[in-house]
Amino acid sequence: VQLQAYGGGLVQAGGSLTLSCVVSGSISRIYAMGWYRRAPGKQREMVADITSGLSTRYSDFVKGRFEITRDNAKKTVSLQMNSLKPEDTAVYYCAVKRPMSRDYNWWGHGTLVTVSS
Repeated sequence: VQLQAYGGGLVQAGGSLTLSCVVSGSISRIYAMGWYRRAPGKQREMVADITSGLSTRYSDFVKGRFEITRDNAKKTVSLQMNSLKPEDTAVYYCAVKRPMSRDYNWWGHGTLVTVSS
């Protein structure tokens, strides 16, 4: 199973970016798909996730600004990021979880988002 994330880049504060992640390989069912990020000098943290039933969770620091969506048929997950702030600068990782799994099973390599002030 491989995850390919793309869409990162440099954007000014207040701008928008959309990240996408495509899952390939043999995987029978995907329960949850998520986005995490790691800012310089900080630990990785959850940004948002979405289940196969389209239930979503967001960390407080992105609520109202980011939106996570998924396409089950295409095995993709996207993250629309609006009103970006310099503190959103990080490497963003997508991840997927099988049913009944506590932790995420597969991770992408990450895509860098840089927000300039």
